[in-house]
Amino acid sequence: MTDKPRTFPLSLDSLAGKPARQGGGQSLAQSRIATPQTATQNAAQSAARGGAPHHGAVPIAPSRAQAIANERAQPATASPPRQNPLVSDAVRRAMVARIAKQGVKDPVVLDAMQAVPRHMFMDEALASQAYIDASLPIGHHQTISQPYIVARMIEVMRQGGSLQRVLEIGTGCGYQAAVLSLVAKEVYSIERIRPLHELAKANLRPLRVSNLRLQYGDGMLGLPQAAPFDGIILAAAGLEVPQALLEQLAPGGRLVAPVGAKLQHLQLITRVGKMEWTSQTLEDCHFVPLRPGTI
Repeated sequence: MTDKPRTFPLSLDSLAGKPARQGGGQSLAQSRIATPQTATQNAAQSAARGGAPHHGAVPIAPSRAQAIANERAQPATASPPRQNPLVSDAVRRAMVARIAKQGVKDPVVLDAMQAVPRHMFMDEALASQAYIDASLPIGHHQTISQPYIVARMIEVMRQGGSLQRVLEIGTGCGYQAAVLSLVAKEVYSIERIRPLHELAKANLRPLRVSNLRLQYGDGMLGLPQAAPFDGIILAAAGLEVPQALLEQLAPGGRLVAPVGAKLQHLQLITRVGKMEWTSQTLEDCHFVPLRPGTI
């Protein structure tokens, strides 16, 4: 494997310009207040509709219909369609520039952050905030991590060498998994919350990522059937890293995880022997708690 970043099969810009309107023409941001549950609800409602036509339109009176026809017959100067600013590469370039200014230098990681449209993984009512450096709610008391911390953790994991097989604990909405798919040959991602697992699948489906496998299960147990991994990344914080995950690291493999309760820090663990690991404390951070089981 080389370090040259890959691209998705489809143009991300063509995929990113998803219509943000429903039914009577109001945008989601206008028609309701965003809550932490709306991302999952949107995905479920979209799947239920299945693209069926809207049958609740009010008939137009014949006289009004004739007036509209007459208006359309008159020559008019149409204004050009407005470009969705979230589709623009410039928006993501500005985000990547901020990440680089914060200290992330790996060009492969920066290119991957540039390539993935973060707003596609969020509720449409929050999409305008997609490229600020902040974590945002995705439902079920979970969040999408801030762009800097995503880039930082992947950069630290990559410092051990090219990533062949990577395990992510905590798929969430699927954003970090999409970034990982551009820097590793194979990516496996586990989510313990069933609606978020389904949401991630729906978010990732348009991108047709061929080297990513999503798993519904208990992330604290890892994925022994696919081990060993030369990189493991956790998107939730425990008081310590589960032993099962340490044992699924390949020799020389690197695990990056937030550790702690109220006060958390990033921890880098490297496997240096059959039953020997080294640990290094990095910077402060804040993540949702790591929990066992599935829901």
